Amino acid sequence: MPNEIPLPYVRTNQAGIVLLVLLAILLRQPAIIAALWAIQVMNLWQGVRANVFVMLAAPALRNRIAGAPTEARELQRFNNSIAVILLTLSLLFFWLDPSGPAGYILAGLVGAAALSAICGYCIGCTLYYQFKRLRRRR
Repeated sequence: MPNEIPLPYVRTNQAGIVLLVLLAILLRQPAIIAALWAIQVMNLWQGVRANVFVMLAAPALRNRIAGAPTEARELQRFNNSIAVILLTLSLLFFWLDPSGPAGYILAGLVGAAALSAICGYCIGCTLYYQFKRLRRRR
């Protein structure tokens, strides 16, 4: 299943995103957003096995991976790309106005999307479906 990612890895990444976004907002620390950006860039560049959240949780997840439901790698890359774009914009806003809310709002969108996916509704998946549908029409 090289084109599939075990769901426990996907959920671990999503939980890590939610946790770091919440910490960044509560502690008012854009550096945490920068760390999250780096984690997600590595995930996008090297794949899920390079994801710090997955590496930290791997020993606890080892027994849950075999036979676990999976998600398409292509879909996860699409979702991860959106997260990286929004986090990049967030960091740009922090650079332009360190005390302004725009950086936290954009990072908050990433956190909200991850939380929504954990709860069962994947906003990125809906966007992916619409994107594919639009491409097929052309």
